[in-house]
Amino acid sequence: MKLIQITDTHFVPAGQSLYELDPRARLDACIADINAHHRDAALCVITGDLVHRGETEAYHALRESLAALDIPLQLVIGNHDHRARFREAFPETPVDGAGFVQSYRDTEVGRLLFLDTVADGRHVGHYCEARQDWLREVLAGAGDRPAFAFMHHPPFDVGLPSCDVLGIDNAAEARAALRAAGDLRHIFFGHVHRPISGGWRGVSFTTLRATVHQTLLDFETEEEVFFSHEPPAYAVILLDEEQVTVHFHDYLDRSRQVPVRGG
Repeated sequence: MKLIQITDTHFVPAGQSLYELDPRARLDACIADINAHHRDAALCVITGDLVHRGETEAYHALRESLAALDIPLQLVIGNHDHRARFREAFPETPVDGAGFVQSYRDTEVGRLLFLDTVADGRHVGHYCEARQDWLREVLAGAGDRPAFAFMHHPPFDVGLPSCDVLGIDNAAEARAALRAAGDLRHIFFGHVHRPISGGWRGVSFTTLRATVHQTLLDFETEEEVFFSHEPPAYAVILLDEEQVTVHFHDYLDRSRQVPVRGG
């Protein structure tokens, strides 16, 4: 099964820019590339920070852009999002019994989990007891089928101090819930605006660059975040019963293509 992951679109109201970039133009180009090359994908997941300041107008602009996408869509919210305004703009997005933007989909290769790590009014994440209870129940309900989690904040440090201080404030509890039951295979997240992969207690994980600005690769600075104009990307995820493969595509790259002849 093929999935697409996009992250951190950071939309602003029409006519505005963000860090000298146009979020709408960046996402429109991303969608055009996906439509051209990945119409066979089963789902596109956007892992949070859908808009930059939580404005209703930004969500409306995002909805207009996403209308061009030719494959099914699943949205996850992040710390720059406003849960209530998001739900007003995208009422079709499922929520759990407590109103958090959490849901799951059963597929031929396993259960896909979509988690809400937002702490209202804060950039750090939080995963409260109600959300943990929901996750434990959904993981247990998956039985022996593989599970794959999509979330905005990573549930662990990634080695970038400026990002790690904005992680989930009760990350140990979130991690315990993720491993409480079932067969969690992989965690896909956003938030950090960097291509990163690794493993945690036998569970692989990946994240990728945003469609707009990126976080500077800085392993020392904690208090001040610098953004860069490194290329945007989306991920092409290939899942089966035995393997997770993730490709990262810099969709604005126009490097010269040279055919291989001879050797």
